[in-house]
Amino acid sequence: MISKPTRRPHNGCFSSGPCAKRPGWSLQALEHAVLGRSHRSPAGKAKLAEVIDRSRAVLGIPADYRIGIVPASDTGAVELALWSLLGPRGVDVLAWESFGEDWVTDVAKQLKLKDTRIIKSAYGELPDLKQTDPSHDVVFLWNGTTSGVRVPDAKT
Repeated sequence: MISKPTRRPHNGCFSSGPCAKRPGWSLQALEHAVLGRSHRSPAGKAKLAEVIDRSRAVLGIPADYRIGIVPASDTGAVELALWSLLGPRGVDVLAWESFGEDWVTDVAKQLKLKDTRIIKSAYGELPDLKQTDPSHDVVFLWNGTTSGVRVPDAKT
């Protein structure tokens, strides 16, 4: 037997996530939304340009500073770290699945950092972590979400 909940949320304006909808929210708020469109489409690029321009104005960001918009996820956070923190020391990038390969591309092909070592293994197999240089920054996945391979502990 399925029973109805006996209590209701304190805030009836809930949505998925959980994230509350703003008071007065309606579907009309989505009238000009670019739903289901690529960020590479002309409409998607225009929306991103608008967000960047408005962010620059509201936050007082100098014109010669670049503003980047990244996914709101761990991947976005790692991308920001790669582009902001790497460079002063050598870097070892380990890759054994798709995200590691993406970070190899960032570090080796886009950032083109000097003293970069790529330590790869076959997809789904953990490389020899002892190959890393402790004097280098090391970029690796603790848990490979696409392959399921993970670093077993912090002692390896």
